[in-house]
Amino acid sequence: MASDAGQQHPLGIYYKVWGLLFVVSLFSYLVDYFQVEGAMRWTLVLIFMVIKAGFIIAIFMHVVWERMALVFTILGPPVVLLLLIGFMAVEGNYTEEARFTYMGHDRDAVALTPSDLHGGGHGEEEAH
Repeated sequence: MASDAGQQHPLGIYYKVWGLLFVVSLFSYLVDYFQVEGAMRWTLVLIFMVIKAGFIIAIFMHVVWERMALVFTILGPPVVLLLLIGFMAVEGNYTEEARFTYMGHDRDAVALTPSDLHGGGHGEEEAH
């Protein structure tokens, strides 16, 4: 009976996941090739990114063969951080919308650039 420390995983699973990573990467590149734009583009890119990261973590980092406590220890903090980032994004959108609605801020306002603040281009005009 072989011990758990000396356990070897079949190479076939690594080759299959490697092939799947190429396929998912192909889909990611096809998003650019077909010039998908807007929210759909970023949704697809993020989905493909998470799928690839999940395969890499699960198979190549051997997390799929670990005890559940270790899996939660490894994956728990990033999941909590992603949830907090999501909450902050929702709150940020709410705050921005409140500024437009209740404070009369202009939705079409454009941020000033340093050249707008410092009289941009004067040095170039004097040199000519």
